[in-house]
Amino acid sequence: MQGQRIGYVRVSSFDQNPERQLEQVKVSRLFTDKASGKDTRRPELDALLAFVREGDTVVVHSMDRLARNLDDLRRLVQKLTGRGVRIEFVKEGLLFTGEDSPMANLMLSVMGAFAEFERALIRERQREGIALARQRGAYRGRKKALSPEQAADLCTRAAAGEQKAQLAREFGISRETLYQYLRRG
Repeated sequence: MQGQRIGYVRVSSFDQNPERQLEQVKVSRLFTDKASGKDTRRPELDALLAFVREGDTVVVHSMDRLARNLDDLRRLVQKLTGRGVRIEFVKEGLLFTGEDSPMANLMLSVMGAFAEFERALIRERQREGIALARQRGAYRGRKKALSPEQAADLCTRAAAGEQKAQLAREFGISRETLYQYLRRG
């Protein structure tokens, strides 16, 4: 049974270009998440998992675009192939069908482990770079969402009993950011 070719693209930030990942690949439908690989909330991946049917092929640029880590990669591949869905990784040149040989399973594990290792190296280099920038006084962290006056106003109004969700909308911040300001006082 020949199904559809369904593409999945994930970019880590909103300013990255998702088109380059599957630009030469023909797909019937494309699901695109704009979320960090470590993020567990990937609504388009969830939509893809609900959409695909037996006989379909999910096409992904590379393993690290699909999964956060090796365990997540194995779980997703097994879940999809168990439903009769094939998974194709373009960069690695690998295709998983559910009837995979021990060699294919080894390749999944090895390539997935390399992707996880690469991500860990990136995080380590990032931490080292931030530490060096802090020593030079060049890194001050992320810009504050609110000025000190706005933060004081927010705390006063929240203490007076105004709804936090409404305050977050009015100040243009998330509720989590609002609670961080309230904890700081």
